[in-house]
Amino acid sequence: MNRKAKELAEKFATFKNEFITFVENCTDEDWQKVCGGEQWTVGVVAHHVAAGHLGAIDFVRMIVAGEAMPEITMEAIDQMNAQHAKEHANCTKEQVLALLRENGSVFAGYLEGLREADLARTGYLAAIGGDVSAQQLVEMIILHSAADHLTNMKTAIEP
Repeated sequence: MNRKAKELAEKFATFKNEFITFVENCTDEDWQKVCGGEQWTVGVVAHHVAAGHLGAIDFVRMIVAGEAMPEITMEAIDQMNAQHAKEHANCTKEQVLALLRENGSVFAGYLEGLREADLARTGYLAAIGGDVSAQQLVEMIILHSAADHLTNMKTAIEP
C-alpha cells in the first residue's frame, strides 16, 4: 500500500472506530435525541452515516475506474436524505452497528488497495459543480461530513 492510501486508510479506521464506539455507548434515550444540525434522531444520523457515507465507496470506485458519476445535485441529495430519514426512523442500534462494521470493513479494504494514481484520479461531481479527486471525495464525505455528523450526535446527547 502506498503512503497516501495508508494514511487515508488509517484516518478512516480511526474515524470508524470512534463512530462505532460512540454508537455502542448510546443509551436508548440517547438514540432518540434529536441532533440540532440535521433535525433527525441520533439513531437516524448514525444510520445515515453507516449507509450513506460509507456507501460513498461506489462514487470513489467510479472515479478510480474513470466512469462518469450520476448527475446528482445537492437538492436531490437533500431529498434522498429526507426520504432515508423517514424510512429508517425506527432503526435499532444493532442494525446500525452491523451496517457500520460491514460497510466500514469494505471501505477500509478498498482504501488499502488504492494506488497514489487512483487517489489522484478525478471525476465531475454535480453536487459541488466541479471535479473532485478520489482522495478528496473520501476526505469530504467520510473525514469531514461524517465527522460533522458525529459531532452533532455527541452534542445532542450532552447533558
